[in-house]
Amino acid sequence: MEALSDGVMGFAMTLPVVSIAVHPPGTPIQQLLRAWPSLLAYVLSFMTIGAAWIAHSALTDRFERTDSIFLRLNLLTLLVVVFLPFPTGLVADALRSTEGEREAVTLYGLTLLAIRLMGFALVAYARHENLYPPDAGDEELKRAQQYPLPVVIGYVVALLIGLAWPTAAVVVYFGIAVILVVPFRAVAHVVFGHA
Repeated sequence: MEALSDGVMGFAMTLPVVSIAVHPPGTPIQQLLRAWPSLLAYVLSFMTIGAAWIAHSALTDRFERTDSIFLRLNLLTLLVVVFLPFPTGLVADALRSTEGEREAVTLYGLTLLAIRLMGFALVAYARHENLYPPDAGDEELKRAQQYPLPVVIGYVVALLIGLAWPTAAVVVYFGIAVILVVPFRAVAHVVFGHA
């Protein structure tokens, strides 16, 4: 299960890079700067899938066992994760031309929300069925088990913002991805030493 999940998430993380294309005229730098929507969408999707992978690994690395229901929930989670490159391409195209921007950003946000909800469904099921030892106190596992309300509220707020200002919603999605990926406490501990 872990090998399949790692492979599928790794593959899904690489797919959005395919949508990055540079087009003449202009210098290579000018072409790259014009490709900013694709670059932004790629980084955002990479970080979102990375956050899902970190949480998934933190959960499944400590499993004592698994069962058929968890495996099926896991497949549903992977289904949603692998879908993300599709709205990523739509967002990149829409940010470049602003045509269909609202719809693309809304589909993207709904996909991000679905990934997060499926991740929390995995955690809730694993906790309910005692699939991992109760003393598994790893920091990443604790983060994966946190109540999803703040992140869910963030995605819902971004979805609502996106109905009026799609580009602003993408900025909010990016902020959420950073919060989910960057271990701010661990970084502060390294930077500022032992407190």
